[in-house]
Amino acid sequence: MSRTATLVAAAFLVVSPGQLEGQSSWNDLVDLFGEWRDFERPAFVDGVPDYTASAMAQQQQVLRAWKDRLWAFDVGDWPVEQQIDWHLVRAEMNGLDFDHKVRRPWARDPAFYVKMYLSESDVPAHEGPVAHGWIDTWIYEHPLSADDATELARRFGTIPALLEQARENLAGSNARDLWEAGIRSFRGQAADLRAYGEQVVGTSEVLDRSLANAAQASEDFADWVAGELPGKTGRSGVGSDAYTWYMHNVHLSPFSWEEQVTLMNRELARSHASLRMEENRNRDLPELERIQGPAEYDRRLNESVDLYMAFLEREEIETIEDWMDTAVRAVNGSFTPAEPEEIRNFFQEVIYRDPDAFRPHMHHWIELARMREVPHRSPIRAIPSLYNIYDHRSEGLATGVEEMFMHLGLLDENSPRARELVWIMLAQRAARATSGLMLHGHEFVMEEAVDFAGKWTPRGWLPDGDLVRGEQHLYLRQPGYGTSYVAGKIQIEQLLAEEALQNGDDFTIKRFFDDFYSAGVIPTVLVHWEMTGEKHPILDIGGVQEAPWR
Repeated sequence: MSRTATLVAAAFLVVSPGQLEGQSSWNDLVDLFGEWRDFERPAFVDGVPDYTASAMAQQQQVLRAWKDRLWAFDVGDWPVEQQIDWHLVRAEMNGLDFDHKVRRPWARDPAFYVKMYLSESDVPAHEGPVAHGWIDTWIYEHPLSADDATELARRFGTIPALLEQARENLAGSNARDLWEAGIRSFRGQAADLRAYGEQVVGTSEVLDRSLANAAQASEDFADWVAGELPGKTGRSGVGSDAYTWYMHNVHLSPFSWEEQVTLMNRELARSHASLRMEENRNRDLPELERIQGPAEYDRRLNESVDLYMAFLEREEIETIEDWMDTAVRAVNGSFTPAEPEEIRNFFQEVIYRDPDAFRPHMHHWIELARMREVPHRSPIRAIPSLYNIYDHRSEGLATGVEEMFMHLGLLDENSPRARELVWIMLAQRAARATSGLMLHGHEFVMEEAVDFAGKWTPRGWLPDGDLVRGEQHLYLRQPGYGTSYVAGKIQIEQLLAEEALQNGDDFTIKRFFDDFYSAGVIPTVLVHWEMTGEKHPILDIGGVQEAPWR
């Protein structure tokens, strides 16, 4: 019997009625979660993940049995904390279901097969869908040990075969924007592989050959995608109805596609109006000058960390741990030269004028350190959820605290003009979020999305079309990510308001944030339930909810 046939048989054997009735404890759920994660990972053949049409069809067939196992749990009398874990597993299973029925990244999205990642993401896992077997070069110490060089040679050596499989898997895809962006993704991977090859050259002849072959295969794949592009004419977005289902049932976000359009338009207008008020207030003050050199950069970025950590402690915003300072200081980065009139990367334009304005967004790295230093007691919450389910919580927090901490006085000790930067960042995020929504709702194509985001970003700080295309590519590949910064912020603001109303005089900012963090990096709807005891209607499930497509 083949491995897949064995999996199918085993899955249906495991859901016999007697066993289903016996699955009732949270410990059983934890066991199921471990088995589920093994199932979600495809079979590997000679080191290459099997995303062929037959393998995916078989995985989709077996998924029904996994959902039956999950729904056999009677969780109504469980403590809220344990019910939340059940909903996290449900969301992951819905995510795979949606992938099979709608998103189908292995069959529609050439960039799904990008395998090499040079740096750590500031969220718990890679942004967007990635094929299993990805290579994070940043986790290896350099110079490479002999064992690491051997491992990397083997892993990079699978890239040519993976890309050969990808050509077959993508046959029939008509998602033009995804294909066009995929060319850039693989030109980029080829360049990264060559640069990494120069970094480790001479460590191992086998590794040198493996990297060279992988770079050539990536370049050839980009050429193939480019050659196929003229025949691609279809939309890449999932559509507004599918987007809403995905938000409610996978990312556990309470907002529909239409509601998010309204919210993004509101925040876009609010940020622009607030910016103009700040500019008028500061009209007699000098403009913020950009950092001019490496020494000034290092000094100001380190001073920014000092100010930030002192602010969090002095204003009693959250409990301070020793590892927090190290976490945010480690990602200060280094100075990048530019001509006087040259526009850098958008966020560098902010940081180089006042690093304190962007510093709260780097709370991302405190969150990642917290997951390492103080992992959640639940194994289901201690590791990142699949399908970027955490995005509205993670990106929403990082964006939300920019404005929250401004109101709490973070920027009072510096130039008042730094407040303008907070509104500029919110406007940029609302603009690019609106573009992403329009792509998924089939209202925009890529270049229309790029133009809209550039037009509505203040001061012309988003002139780099390739940067915007890269962002919109991610938002196409991962529904909900583009709006997560602002829609997530709004959810946290709502929770803070309700928590304050519920606790009255006992409410404090420190208690709010400490409780918020202790729930883990999970959707805010679930954090809300844990903190307030109020369960959102999207969690009131009366039966198995199937994605209503095909």
